[in-house]
Amino acid sequence: MFGKDIGIDLGTANVLVFVKGKGIVLDEPSVVAIDNHTKKVLAVGNEAHRMVGRTPGNIVAIRPLRDGVIADFDITEAMLKHFLAKIGGKQMFARPRILICCPTNITSVEQKAIREAAERSGGAREVFIEEEPKVAAVGAGMEIFQPSGNMVVDIGGGTTDVAVLSMGDIVTSSSIKVAGDKFDMAIMRYIKTKYKLLIGERTSEDIKMQIGTVSGGRQDEMDIRGRDMVSGLPQTITIRSHEVQEALAESVSAIVQASKSVLERTPPELSADIIDKGVFLTGGGALLHGFDQLLADELKVPVLVAEDPMMCVAKGTGMMLDYLDKVPAYRKKKFFGR
Repeated sequence: MFGKDIGIDLGTANVLVFVKGKGIVLDEPSVVAIDNHTKKVLAVGNEAHRMVGRTPGNIVAIRPLRDGVIADFDITEAMLKHFLAKIGGKQMFARPRILICCPTNITSVEQKAIREAAERSGGAREVFIEEEPKVAAVGAGMEIFQPSGNMVVDIGGGTTDVAVLSMGDIVTSSSIKVAGDKFDMAIMRYIKTKYKLLIGERTSEDIKMQIGTVSGGRQDEMDIRGRDMVSGLPQTITIRSHEVQEALAESVSAIVQASKSVLERTPPELSADIIDKGVFLTGGGALLHGFDQLLADELKVPVLVAEDPMMCVAKGTGMMLDYLDKVPAYRKKKFFGR
């Protein structure tokens, strides 16, 4: 008996798992807590995420993926094993087919590492690698298998993938290592420079999600706590939305430039389709206040935020798994990197 098909969105910030017939069954942060001395895994996912920046010296909370690729192979494998065991164990997934996503411009070595991690953690019968913007576009409900242009901007945790798709494949694309993580780092740097206050990743992410904006029009404020660099003592300050906009300006500009460069290389017929259909925003970064409006102003085309943007890639893996059965073997190689 072959097991069920599984789709995995192996993200820098979160791992989502889609099981055929069940939908999205897991959504947890890509964080693993290990003991530095024994190298034993102590916690994975939500439990490990709560420990970030709050561990004693011998315990360290690691994010095994950086910029969309595997930074620590063994820990990634342990994390995937844990997640697959959590959602049903080996009995449910006797040699499944796994579809896993990666950024558009990763090297063959990085792609091989992702394939091997999936094979070793799930005992997979077959592992298919698919490019993230294509899967995100499918999950957002775009008709990418028709001969017409579709454009997607997928802003994840480690990378932003921009692609124009037609007839089921990528026509032009760009992948840059500026996304959610870089936004957090920019906010930390800004507060350190302006207020001489040190804050952690968790606080920075909370600021981005609660009062963050990229195009003005938001007047929220938030009290944050950290360590004063001068006195070394804990301190509370108030930060406002317009300051977050200032902090994120450089990172956001890089994403706008990447989107423009993709449009500049797009064939004219497909450009005409994009004006009609608009650009779809997916990934966690799509939830940042004002991002759609800013992109629309800069690119001069309509920009729409996909429904449930953080789930688009995971949903897309599910749809691609259905498509696997319809694709003849010779085309599987083309579509799924086998």
